[in-house]
Amino acid sequence: MVYTCYEMIGDCRAAKPEGWRYFISNYIPVMRRLAAHYNPGSDGDRLIERVLTEIRRPAHPLFASLDPAPERWFIARLRQTMLVEISAAEPEMEVSLETVAEALAPLTLTQKLAAWLEAMGYDAAAAGAMLRMAPATVEKARVQAGEALRGKIDNWSRTLLIENGRRLGKAAAGASTKDCVGPKVFLDVLDGRATWQGREEMERHAGACWHCIDHFARMAEVIELLRGLKPLDDSEAAPWLKAIGVSQPRKSFWKRP
Repeated sequence: MVYTCYEMIGDCRAAKPEGWRYFISNYIPVMRRLAAHYNPGSDGDRLIERVLTEIRRPAHPLFASLDPAPERWFIARLRQTMLVEISAAEPEMEVSLETVAEALAPLTLTQKLAAWLEAMGYDAAAAGAMLRMAPATVEKARVQAGEALRGKIDNWSRTLLIENGRRLGKAAAGASTKDCVGPKVFLDVLDGRATWQGREEMERHAGACWHCIDHFARMAEVIELLRGLKPLDDSEAAPWLKAIGVSQPRKSFWKRP
């Protein structure tokens, strides 16, 4: 019998140990990758401990229903939960989402995604892997985005998007509309399952919606984030389970004759 992310969400919400055992084994590796990217040079496990303390609270929204794309959207929401616990330095020069949207309006959706992944802290090689593009193509799109921004503001630097990434991401996450598409649409496109018409409809909306550009970028990030990850084994999971007060399952000594 396969234990699913849906079941884990329900069991964690109900404070059942099997849900938390699955979470610790499968998502601590994910959280470590997120911590290494968004909080480099700091104690990633300490950050994870803070997040675990927070999400163990009853009825935490992380464990709300996640239909129709549970696991990868769950990880995207876990990312957002972790970012709340990471302090961000104030940028030397601020830029608003409205200014970015106006400046980059002439660019294609792909070019905007390349620029947005820069704001998320990914270099051209990492962004290229997420978008299935050559790093040189990503860098070219970022140069175009930089030039477009420079033409709209008085003070500009090459790292403007990176320095404002957290502020821009927060603004985009809160800018949803009734026409925004769900995670399954982006995942169908990224997984190559979308029809030509479905992809065209998504691009028509997302090309002018920074909430959906951010959403699409986070789905691409999650796919790459999961690549090559392995769950914790029992000995690796044990300290984390102890830290949150969950017992390990008893091992059966029964053997098939």
